[in-house]
Amino acid sequence: MLVNGVWQSKWDPVQKKDEQGRFIRQSSTFRKTISPDRIAAVKSGDIETLGVRLYVAYICPWATRTLIARSLLGLDELIPVSIVDPQLSDSGWRFNGYPGSTPAQQESITYIHQLYTQADREYSGRATVPVLWDMADNTIINNESADIIRLFNNDLRLLHASEVDLAPESLLHEIDRFNERIYNTLNNGVYRAGFASSQGAYEEAYADLFTTLDWLEQHFEKQQYAVGDQLTESDIRLFVTLVRFDVAYYGLFKTNKAQIADYHNISDYMDRLLKIPAFSKNTNIDHIKAGYYSIKALNPTGIVPAGPELRWFDYLK
Repeated sequence: MLVNGVWQSKWDPVQKKDEQGRFIRQSSTFRKTISPDRIAAVKSGDIETLGVRLYVAYICPWATRTLIARSLLGLDELIPVSIVDPQLSDSGWRFNGYPGSTPAQQESITYIHQLYTQADREYSGRATVPVLWDMADNTIINNESADIIRLFNNDLRLLHASEVDLAPESLLHEIDRFNERIYNTLNNGVYRAGFASSQGAYEEAYADLFTTLDWLEQHFEKQQYAVGDQLTESDIRLFVTLVRFDVAYYGLFKTNKAQIADYHNISDYMDRLLKIPAFSKNTNIDHIKAGYYSIKALNPTGIVPAGPELRWFDYLK
């Protein structure tokens, strides 16, 4: 991590923990938006480009949220993307030539933490993805995936005018309630289990996780989507955890009571989403497996398992 703008130590998956050994996730620091004047200038043709870039990792569920939203809303050409290697180095996320990542020679930086010190010379904290980068002012606009999804959906609507609305006003209360329901127990719940540093903290997270999966199995007995009768940001938030579960969390994070493949209704839901190109094209199983199984604290040998073979893998070929 960075302390006063200086990289201090090797990357550590455990960001912070409480006295009971519970994993605590760092809060995002940069929470700005794109200037409305700039958006209007692009719309009017006064300037050619929006001047922002999205830095992501395919392994990272939080970053993948933004990729899926970008594609669903038709922003692929408007917002260029840089993809880091899936395997974290001792200095964090980097560009180093891994297949499917952005070639290192195309980037002006080697490590993502260099973006953070360009934005703030005295920055202290972790250098995470996603990063929405302002190419004109050489600073970070936002590094919170929840914000970036809403920014793409709402703030940039003048530019994309998409028929897709990931956060319609009529469903906002339900969306926020669903997001809150799954965040601590599922999205972050897998990390609470995998990065727990005490038996009690692990068992607490494990119980919360499978209580939520059982609830989702019942939920999708009647529901086609997470909220209401349309695709929303809640589907993106849910999908990115579910698609990583069997290939990474089940074994590596010791969340091995059941696989997603064992849940009939959730599996059908996954099939529905993966038929949508925005979900399938932004899911890279090779990067996901390579990245998670490179975490030395959990997998010292670095061996990547050959399986499992799942029915929805056909959508990802």
